[in-house]
Amino acid sequence: MKEKIEASESILEFIGNTPLVRLNKVVEGFKGLFYAKIEAFNPGHSAKDRIALHIIETAEKKGILKPGSVIVETTSGNTGFSLAMIAMIKGYKCILAVSDKSSIDKIDMLRAMGAKVYLCPAKVSAEDPRSYYNVAKKIHEDTPNSVYINQYFNELNVEAHYLTTGKEIWEQTKGTLTHFIACSGTGGTLSGVAKYLKEKNPEIQVIGIDAYGSAIQKYHETGEFDENEIYSYRIEGLGKNLIPTTTKFEYIDRYVKVNDENSALSARELALKEGLFMGYTSGSVIQALKQLNEENIFDKNSRVVVILPDHGSRYLSKIYSDQWMNDQGFVVEKLDNELIVVE
Repeated sequence: MKEKIEASESILEFIGNTPLVRLNKVVEGFKGLFYAKIEAFNPGHSAKDRIALHIIETAEKKGILKPGSVIVETTSGNTGFSLAMIAMIKGYKCILAVSDKSSIDKIDMLRAMGAKVYLCPAKVSAEDPRSYYNVAKKIHEDTPNSVYINQYFNELNVEAHYLTTGKEIWEQTKGTLTHFIACSGTGGTLSGVAKYLKEKNPEIQVIGIDAYGSAIQKYHETGEFDENEIYSYRIEGLGKNLIPTTTKFEYIDRYVKVNDENSALSARELALKEGLFMGYTSGSVIQALKQLNEENIFDKNSRVVVILPDHGSRYLSKIYSDQWMNDQGFVVEKLDNELIVVE
């Protein structure tokens, strides 16, 4: 009798159902309990696996994506990697317009996964024809049988997290959480989870994280898109120089802004104190927690859940490089783990 081999048909079966892990040392002295949803456990190492799979499979069901189709997208790297991975498995071609703010690690990973990459300048307005938004649109217009994912304005982005991430967090916490905190880029993760949680318990506080140099926080507070808020910054995948329709401000109670240096240092601290080797935006999350703690918004009954969006391997040439940190003028604390060359 032949033994039954236990194996999955593809890695796509492992998207979602990521673990919730308690944070300890990075929140030492904080009131309440703090938990992190580790999205790097997705096979594509980020939360973007969820939206890529949902959007692609919905398009397949509707007959929009067919054999021979080409997937086109605007990305800071993570969504592109997820799309390229799924496209490779399903047999589609993938063309990506990527901001040159993205790490070389991300760009190399996209190409390794078979994607064709157009590298676009980050320091231009969203309306500029060289912006990665408009380059992707032009590629779509010029490419027969192509499908533009358009994550910043695609409601399936929000729906993916409403159907999966929000439900998972509610069930993992047994509905006891008091605060949900996540970075705001497209706003899909933040909004989808927030919608689900607010439907379950409207008292849950939802806090978005924005970057200095981004227009999102002020738009939330005033309804005004202020171009004076926009300037160049280094954090990838956080904040925007436009207002995505996938950010559902009605479910978000407030925003907190973080800067480049503190976010980078907090990511390194997360690795050193918790053993969690996460990405730049995960550092933004930890930095936001520190700032919120200083405001005394948490108490002993607080049960706080944050999203750690992606893995640190995508930032080896940036925040985990002492040389890059020094080049930015970021102060890196000397540690007892310097490289020792044995000759």
